[in-house]
Formats: sequence, C-alpha cells, structure tokens
Amino acid sequence: MNIESMVIETAKQARKASIEMAECATPQKDDALIRIAGLLEAESAYIKAENLKDLERAREMGLAAPMIDRLTLTDAVIRQMADGLREIKEMKDPVGTMTQTWIRPNGLNVSRMRIPLGVIGIIYESRPNVTVDAAGLCFKAGNAVILRGGSEALESNRALAEIISRALADAGLPEKAVQVISVRDREAVNYLLSQEEYIDLIIPRGGEGLIRFVVENSKIPVLKHYKGVCHVYVDKGADLSMAEEICFNSKVQRPGVCNSMETMLVHTAEAAEFLPQMAERFKAAGVKIKGCPETLNHVPFAEPAVEADWPEEYLDLILAVKIVDDMDEAIRHIAAYGSAHTESIVTADYQRARDFLRRVDSSVVLVNASTRFNDGGQLGLGAEMGISTSKLHAFGPMGVDELTTTKFVVLGNGQIRT
Repeated sequence: MNIESMVIETAKQARKASIEMAECATPQKDDALIRIAGLLEAESAYIKAENLKDLERAREMGLAAPMIDRLTLTDAVIRQMADGLREIKEMKDPVGTMTQTWIRPNGLNVSRMRIPLGVIGIIYESRPNVTVDAAGLCFKAGNAVILRGGSEALESNRALAEIISRALADAGLPEKAVQVISVRDREAVNYLLSQEEYIDLIIPRGGEGLIRFVVENSKIPVLKHYKGVCHVYVDKGADLSMAEEICFNSKVQRPGVCNSMETMLVHTAEAAEFLPQMAERFKAAGVKIKGCPETLNHVPFAEPAVEADWPEEYLDLILAVKIVDDMDEAIRHIAAYGSAHTESIVTADYQRARDFLRRVDSSVVLVNASTRFNDGGQLGLGAEMGISTSKLHAFGPMGVDELTTTKFVVLGNGQIRT
C-alpha cells in the first residue's frame, strides 16, 4: 500500500471508530485509560528499547542536545505518562452534559449538549509523550485521534501506539480510535491534511514553521498556536516588590516555554525606581536585556532594542523592555506586537485592572500574577492539548471540554410552527 492509500485508510478507520467512541460510556473510557496506564508501566523495557533506536538515529543525525532530551523516554517519563492518564480518568466526562437550558414562550425546552468533535488529527514534533497525552485527552472526550509525530520519534511512537491499541482491545473498544501515522516520509502530512471528508480538526504542536506549514496546506480547520509573545505591564502606582517577583518568575522560571514573558512594559513614573533593581536581578540570573532608548538611561548595560525585538519569541534568557507613558500605550504595544497568548498587568488600581482585562485581546489576561499561569493544569483544567491563540474553536488552554462541541437539543410536547 502506498503512503496516500495508507493515510486514506487510516482516516476512514478513524471515522468509523469515532462513531463507536461517541456512544462509549464514561466507565468504559475510564477503564481503558487505566488499562493503558498499567500497560505502559508493564512494557517500560520494550518502550525504552524502541526509544533507544530513535536516540541512536538522532545522535547519528547530529540533533541538538535539547531535542534529544525531549526525545528520551526514561522510567520516570513513562511513569509520568501513566500518571497523566490516571489524572485524565479522574476528570469529569464532558460528553452528554448540558451547558445551557432555557424555555421558549411556546413551551419548547431548548438545551445545548456537549458532543465529541469526531476525528482529530494531531501533528507534532519530537516529544513521544505527546502521543500518550493527546490520545488520552481525545479519548476521554469521545473522539478518535490520528497522531503524526516527528520522524525522529518514529519507533517510540509505533511502540506507544501498539500498547494503546492493545489496551483498547482489552477494554472492548475500537483499536482504531487511536492510530499513529508511522512513516518518515513528509508526504504523509500533506495527505493527512487533505482528508476533510474523514477528519474534523487538525491540531499542530511544535515550532512556528510547522504550524504555518499546516495552516497553509490544510483543507481541514486548524487550531493555531504560532508563538507566545507574552507581556507584563508594570502600572503607575504598582506594588514594585510584587512587580519584581512577577516579572522575574514570568521570565526566568522556564524561559524556553510559550507562556514566559518576552517583553516587559514599565510605566514611566515607575521606571527610575523599578528598572535598575529589576535589571540587576535579571542580569544576575543571566538575562540579556534589550531596551528602548529610555530604558538605556536606567539600565546602562542593556543593548539597544531594534524593531525586530518587539514581536520576537526568544524562548531564552533574553528580554525586551520598553518604557511607556500610560496603560493606553502599553495596550497599543501589545496589540501591535503580541501574539494573543498571555498578558499580565501589575497594578494597584481597580479600574485600570478592569480596563486592561476588557481591552487586551489575548487568550489569558492576568492581574497581579505571572504569565506562567497560562497552563491547563494551573488553571484547573487538568491536562491540556495545547494553548490555542485562534478564537475558533477554542481560545487559550485546551482541556477535555475544548475537545468537544455542542449541539442543540429541543424537547417539545406537540408544538408546531405557525
């Protein structure tokens, strides 16, 4: 079977499995999740042996150390994957729940019921643990899922998919509810993106280049997350000790993730007192500062910022800093250069806090808190599929609920339209 035929057959099987999954009861889904978790731990030696094949090939190809680190499946990582599935099992099943109910003047009872999306295609890079996390979340929400990981994780993903299929069969569920496209040829992605007859949604996870490729080539709706250009604005009259802790945590705790701060905006009234001390703390942590001309007056060791720095997602210990005249200028800067991901204001003014929340158009907007809280687990969603920066169909962290949609359910007692 050639690659195109293989992808089409995979999509057809997923569509058929999705019909069965939509009718699957919560206890049966939860039983399958527990079975997958147990089998992952029982088969850890097999998983690591297959993962070793990927690691050896990655080293031969000269992949960077961070990539190899993300690719590596240790006993601890396998336990984390299993524990993640057990956490998903404990989540409330959204399928069949009513989100709204109202009665019309003619007596019709109208409700909106949560239902699975159907078939979800996920295209991602490197981390094989995504195979398990994504499968578990999609599965809990009653969907079938097609996974296309990076070629560097091919053997690992094959092994994980085989284990998941075995557990599904043991639970009496369709094995094809979770499938992996297990070929290295990149043409498989193009064929996958053209299966709009069978696949309802594509979710890409990876770098900006991968996501733009998927968006430009897909015939299927795509949930986008290009990059995280996140801002913290330190307002006039803010508690500067609080602001220092929030800004430091937003940038330094994990600089290589999408919800870390990339630009710090400071009200001109607070710059002289706040910036020198804040900059010294950043410098001690290894952060390189790129500042506007006014910033350089307060932070002599900063480098001059250029236009390209403001929309940049550094994912590193590099920070752009701009002094602004007021909150309006801060909001205009965010609108011009942000990526609709995460923005925070540090303020003591209630009205400005409310205005910032209302006017800033990002997936998560915070008051007096670190940008690092834009995370499904931190916001109480449990595990997450990713963070969507597009508004259709979801905006922000995607948990189990966001892997469903709603249909209208109408109950009558003989009403007819006149």
